Amino acid sequence: MNKKHLILSLLLAFVARFSYAQTQPEGNVLTLQQALNFAANNNISIQQSKLDEQGAEYRINETKGSGLPQLNGTGQVSVYPSIPTQLLPGEIIGQPGTYVPVKFGQKYNVSGGVELQQLIFSKSYFVGLEAAQTTRDLYRLRTQMSTEDVIYNVSSAYLQALQTKEQFSTIDANYKRLTQLEKILQLQYKNDFAKKVDVNRITVNKTNLENQRQTLAAAYEQQKNALKFFMGMPIEQPIEIADSTTLTNTALPLTTNANEILTQRSDFQALQTQKKLYGLNVENIKGRAFPTLAGFGQYTYNAQRQQFNFFDTNQPWFNTFVLGVQLNIPIFDGFQRRNQIKQAELDVKKTELDIQNLTLSTQMGLDNALKQINTSQLAVQNQERNVQLAQEVYNTTNSLYKEGLSPLTDLLEAEVSLREAQTNLNNERLKYKIAQLDYIKARGELKNLIQ
Repeated sequence: MNKKHLILSLLLAFVARFSYAQTQPEGNVLTLQQALNFAANNNISIQQSKLDEQGAEYRINETKGSGLPQLNGTGQVSVYPSIPTQLLPGEIIGQPGTYVPVKFGQKYNVSGGVELQQLIFSKSYFVGLEAAQTTRDLYRLRTQMSTEDVIYNVSSAYLQALQTKEQFSTIDANYKRLTQLEKILQLQYKNDFAKKVDVNRITVNKTNLENQRQTLAAAYEQQKNALKFFMGMPIEQPIEIADSTTLTNTALPLTTNANEILTQRSDFQALQTQKKLYGLNVENIKGRAFPTLAGFGQYTYNAQRQQFNFFDTNQPWFNTFVLGVQLNIPIFDGFQRRNQIKQAELDVKKTELDIQNLTLSTQMGLDNALKQINTSQLAVQNQERNVQLAQEVYNTTNSLYKEGLSPLTDLLEAEVSLREAQTNLNNERLKYKIAQLDYIKARGELKNLIQ
């Protein structure tokens, strides 16, 4: 080995003793499980869905209340500046063939009382009560759907941020290697052991990597902000992503038949419940053709005065008490009810089409996710071998370069090939995890990730 190569080896060995510290997390390190648990309690969409559930309970109580006794108080004060006049036959006063004008009533009238109504029978009421109970189930399922959407969005955002972080680590490691090599070549150039063109090559490659580092750093912050948004976390709160993660409780690919797993999907259950609700609406409209029966009671207390002296206890007041039942029989409504039924039946048919569409969509999701899982598994294995081979090529080329048996261009090419292989491996791992996530979603098992 000549003097030039000996000096180069000593410089490389000297620099290799010093390692660059990794960037320390600025915030709490957050695992995927922690992110999902936080989102389940803080995401705004989930909170809104829970409020809708509470609203459904109030609507149920409202429907029940229409079947309970309805009690109202009444009161009225009337003043007649001109008392109404009616004509009576003159026979009552011995003047046949004539009409006698007679004023009825007093100038001041006051009445007050209470009215009671109680529904006895209404088919529409009982159907509406069942519909209100079904609405509770629908909103519960919608809350579950919102939770699953949040789980998917948080998981996807987390995995993308993790991939960017890993990509940054790869670029950062290569950048540090080039920084070391640049320092060595600059020392060699000062001592006439290296060419200026070699120093420039290193500087150009390092500048390119620095640009990639800045781009990835900005993308990482943006992805963390997206993750915090889906979690319902304040954007200003600092967090860091764990170095690795796995989709725990992940179902293995066991089936490609959508019909076998549809019943456990919340969106399928919601459509079935919606269909039942529309069916009850049809029954509710039909129920309006049935007679309704209600009981009522009315108690009134009234007085009439020529002067406004209703507080005079010596003047009389009169009361009236009425009890009865009222029967309403629909006879003809101008075909309104028939057309309403037709419209409601169309809603049922549209929901059936939604169910068919969901079945096809689920089947497509299962097939695509399984194909992507199989493709990504093979791609990850191939890229792992590529990284191993690229690392061996880089190590060999680096050793030859130190001994002066290989030019700098070969070393830089080996470094670029290694970087590309690591990037490809990182991308394929992300595709594999996203495919797993899509498969879990297609099976309706996203909720398992948060248990």
